[in-house]
Amino acid sequence: MEWPACLDEFRSRMNTPRVVIDNAVCPTATLVKLDSARKHGVLLEAVQVLSDLDLSINKGYISSDGRWFMDVFHVTDHLGRKLADDSVISYIEHSLSPCAAPRSAATALDGLTALELTGTDRPGLLSEVFAVLADLCCAVVEAKVWTHNGRIAALIFVRDEDSGTPIDDPHRIRRVEARLRHVLKGDHDVRGAKTAAVPSPSLTHSDRRLHQLMFADRDYERVSSAETASSSSSQPSVSVQNWIERGYSIVNIQCGDRPKLLFDIVCTLTDMDYVVFHGTIDTNADRAHQEFYIRHLDGSPISSEAERQRVIQCLQAAIERRASEGLRLELHTVDRRGLLADVTRTFRENGLSVTRADVSTKGQMATNVFYVTDAAGHPADPKMIDSVIERIGVESLKVNDDRPRPICKTSPAGRHEAAAGGGAALLYLGSLVKRNLYNLGLIRSCS
Repeated sequence: MEWPACLDEFRSRMNTPRVVIDNAVCPTATLVKLDSARKHGVLLEAVQVLSDLDLSINKGYISSDGRWFMDVFHVTDHLGRKLADDSVISYIEHSLSPCAAPRSAATALDGLTALELTGTDRPGLLSEVFAVLADLCCAVVEAKVWTHNGRIAALIFVRDEDSGTPIDDPHRIRRVEARLRHVLKGDHDVRGAKTAAVPSPSLTHSDRRLHQLMFADRDYERVSSAETASSSSSQPSVSVQNWIERGYSIVNIQCGDRPKLLFDIVCTLTDMDYVVFHGTIDTNADRAHQEFYIRHLDGSPISSEAERQRVIQCLQAAIERRASEGLRLELHTVDRRGLLADVTRTFRENGLSVTRADVSTKGQMATNVFYVTDAAGHPADPKMIDSVIERIGVESLKVNDDRPRPICKTSPAGRHEAAAGGGAALLYLGSLVKRNLYNLGLIRSCS
């Protein structure tokens, strides 16, 4: 007996994940379509590839039916244009295809030693960290630093200053860790500081690892009720409700749009062991609205009020961590011994505090990005900025005001609508799935 043609197509799809990039359907964005067998983390892998290319995901439709996973992303480049670079399109197709080699965050960081740091943030802390590393002859090649809710997390990739080789001597590593831990603890760290040296090849994606470090450090916990009240107006709106009949927990998020927002949300849900079965992503001007139908890995929905509140807090923290508070300063200069220690000391001496940093070295050139405020977390005085630029060099350090949009404050009415939206969502999962299947190209419109 012959298989019907539709069953042959289904069997082929079940065994061969497909990636389709379409520039013809939508006049304003490129459609990236992916369907594959469902497995935990497959959504994060897809979003990670797009985020690493600095692509904006303006709309998205996610649907999982049984053992099959399907999604469509409407993406543009950093200038808001459709994808026209064949090399970028080819990279996406290859990276998301079943024959792609496993992606490692450390591919370009082989030969380096990774240092993981967490602790209580304070003005001038980053300057002290880089000063210790310079004193111990550790050359910083790459680094990412995030701060949130009074905590700091950093991934710093180093090598020996003189030989250019990895730092793998256990005694030296312990000495580096002890010095850094002493700096991170300071005089008032009641929650403790942690340091760890990790071989680069074993390290996960750097941004995902920073989320994991801050999550493990419980940065999502507000230190006081007064702080919670004072910051509530600027928090992203997140609601979580259960649809008992269908066994889903529905997560509804409304916040300011920014680059890599979807990655930060999906990364957090994945690392908290939730699976996204259905979802929609939409943006309107500078606002983002995302809705996800989730379950635990074991198939159960969120089961308690404490768990619901924890999901809300963790998602709010994930959204806020990368929100860049402060003025963006870009340093592009020839790399040299102690460069980062000198630059961050200059920031500290002029009353600037670093809220986020991204350090990169290619060949002999250092390209670093710093977001700075004054020591109290307020916008820096222009005179401070001018003084710093004059000391470091007007050709090397520049102000870049074209930075990602900050998280928009949510009005009380907006928060009420978000909560109502979660309840309304309980009524139309069938419509969501049908709409997603239409956008995925799997059914035709009946209108």
